[in-house]
Amino acid sequence: MAKNHETEHPIGAFGWAARDTSGVLSPFNFSRRATGEYDVQFKVLYCGICHSDLHMAKNEWGVTLYPVVPGHEIVGVVTEVGSKVNKVKPGDNVGVGVLVGSCRECDQCTNDLENYCSKQILTYGAQYTDGSITYGGYSDIMVAHEHFIIRWPENFPLDIGAPLLCAGITTYSPLKYFGLDKPGMSVGVVGLGGLGHVAVKFAKAFGTKVTVISTSIGKKKEAIELLGADEFLVSRDPEQMQAAIGTLDGIIDTVSATHPLPPLLALLKPHGKLIVVGAPEKPLELPAFSMIAGRKTIAGSGIGGLKETQEMIDFAAKNNILPEVEVVPIDYVNTAMERLLKSDVKYRFVIDVAKSMKSE
Repeated sequence: MAKNHETEHPIGAFGWAARDTSGVLSPFNFSRRATGEYDVQFKVLYCGICHSDLHMAKNEWGVTLYPVVPGHEIVGVVTEVGSKVNKVKPGDNVGVGVLVGSCRECDQCTNDLENYCSKQILTYGAQYTDGSITYGGYSDIMVAHEHFIIRWPENFPLDIGAPLLCAGITTYSPLKYFGLDKPGMSVGVVGLGGLGHVAVKFAKAFGTKVTVISTSIGKKKEAIELLGADEFLVSRDPEQMQAAIGTLDGIIDTVSATHPLPPLLALLKPHGKLIVVGAPEKPLELPAFSMIAGRKTIAGSGIGGLKETQEMIDFAAKNNILPEVEVVPIDYVNTAMERLLKSDVKYRFVIDVAKSMKSE
């Protein structure tokens, strides 16, 4: 017999959920587990809207468990902590990103790479250790193990900063891991959306020379004047692309639509690295000769571990790195999803949960 979402756990909760592949979200009553000895309960104040939320709401990746409450860029204020929690206390501002669990024992987990644990538990749409399904941050309350709680820096904006918990770590981690964080290096960023605009900000903060690569000349002014990019390439302009061949040490590719890789590989210097962080629905073609000529690397990267996520948030606070956001009420969420599908947002939506989420 199916479990009752409202009575499965003792703490009443309210959110917005999608019930089918239409992806349309509507009010949803459910429940959260009691605060365990290592758990942190917090009131959700804001939650960013990630492109993954759109994919999951519509089951475009084929893994969605309905009803699904999306949201993994969650910030709020602690209301209760378990008896063995040392990380935070009631009244502290905190965040939860893409993960709420992992095995904590494998080589990945013991090296602070919970994001690559084979038993990782996603913040929403996954099965938790107690057998229940996880629900995300489009909701009024969260409960998470303290290990997966991010301490929020003092005086760092919660609303504007929320998207860093996914978009921020997704771009910060590969820049660090692949050594593209050295002053004076030349780094390309493909796509200027939710991920791309944050990648530009982190790359600039590391002291690199940043080139934005986009299909749209219309984004040039914002890329350079608002985000601080040094150069702008229109990928559909053969002359511009030809002139830039062999000029970049590395590229962060944030595009989630199918696109050719050889023109990007051509922009790399010998031994350069093309790091894919966007997730197109269809497989990308692997151009062998483009890699062999110049010993170039194509790699992927997915979010980051909890230690690195905390490091990223602290670095962002210290260097005043904040996404460009549009704050919206929860009842605007379906319109926001439609606009996100059209890339009609600069550059990330954030839901004002505390002010607009009213239980029914």
